[in-house]
Order: sequence, then structure tokens, then C-alpha cells
Amino acid sequence: MLGIVIPAHNEQDFIGACLAAVNKAAACPRLESEPVEVMVVLDHCMDDTETIALHHGADVLRVQRRNVGAARALGAEALLARGARWLAFTDADTRVTPDWLAEQLALQADAVCGTVAVDDWSPHLDYAERLREHFARTYFDVENHRHIHGANLGVSAEAYLRAGGIRHLACSEDVAFVQSLQDCGARIAWSAKPRVSTSARRDGRAAGGFADTLLDVVAKGLEAARPRPSAA
Repeated sequence: MLGIVIPAHNEQDFIGACLAAVNKAAACPRLESEPVEVMVVLDHCMDDTETIALHHGADVLRVQRRNVGAARALGAEALLARGARWLAFTDADTRVTPDWLAEQLALQADAVCGTVAVDDWSPHLDYAERLREHFARTYFDVENHRHIHGANLGVSAEAYLRAGGIRHLACSEDVAFVQSLQDCGARIAWSAKPRVSTSARRDGRAAGGFADTLLDVVAKGLEAARPRPSAA
């Protein structure tokens, strides 16, 4: 069995599109009908995320951690207990492609670090073009990149356990986990073949996550553009 883990905290606006895409990936003919179980980890959800997740056929796990690392780890543990041989992670505001899961497996590695794309920069209004240009200039959406995203990550059950699992960190749990994989000698594929598209929203769910990174780029750009006082 293959398992997909999606942490979610009040994600009613995004989870439907996320799960519709995940279900297509789970039905990819290249998986040869291997069962896929989707686990949405409802972390202190107070909106309709659970109702939408159940409507899309996902299993749900309710926790009260407000901690993305804990949510990913608890979801992973639940799927491993059911016999998952491979764990794929994405985020509730992300849409995977129909061959996303198949592409992870095709790389025949212990773990896969994929890239992310952003289709819509409009949440940043007047700064959308600046962010688009910065992303295009500094982000390497190519094979053998070195980006790490919880929104596009896969790992074998054996490697997950050997690396000690995902730590209960409120931020950068994905980076810490990949470092643990490297430390234990796991074979990691740094690939742009498993494709996902994530949101450029301003109100991220994890402090220090992708949304905060984008806001920091905007803030630094504004600071650089601010007129400097002339020398006396």
C-alpha cells in the first residue's frame, strides 16, 4: 500500500482542490492498481476541512498540536501501522499532477525531494510581478536541485524508520528530516519530475514556511527600494 499524508489547519478553501488532484494521482494507471490511502491530519481545525476531506474519500486523523511536524509524523505513523511501503507528503494548499506519485516511485530511490511551482502570484497584489521575477531568478526547478519542500516529498517506509521519522518541529521539519535521511545514508533523488503547484497565499499556516518566505522577499525588496538619506 502507498500512503499520502496531508497536514491541515483550517484549510477549507484549498483542501477540496488538493484532494481532487491527489485522488487523480492515486488512480494513475502507472501504479498498476496498488492501493493508495490518503490521510488528512486535521490539526486543530475549526472550519469545514474535515467535511470536505471526507467528501473526497480521505481518511482523517484529528489532533490538537498546532505543529506541522507533529501532524506529518502522526499521519505517517498511522499509515505505516496500516502497512504503507511508501509515504508521500504534500500540503493542503498544493495540487499534485496526475503522475506525481508514479513519478516518485519511478525514481527508485529511498527518498524523493521534488520542486514546487506557483501558478498564481495575485495574492501579493502590487508585488506579484516582483515575486514572480525573484522566484524565476533564484529558484532552480531542475534535476539535481537542492530544494526541500514538505509539499513535494516522498520516502520509503524503511528509510523513514531508519532516519528516525519526522521530528515534531513547528517549522522546517522537512529540512530536518531530509538531513536525517542524508545522515543515515539514504539514496535521495533531487528531482523536478514529480510535479506540484502550490499557493502564494499571504496567510500561511506554519510560521517560517513558504508564505513567510515570500513575505520576507517582499519586505527586503521594499527596504532596498526605499530612498536613502543623503550624506551631510
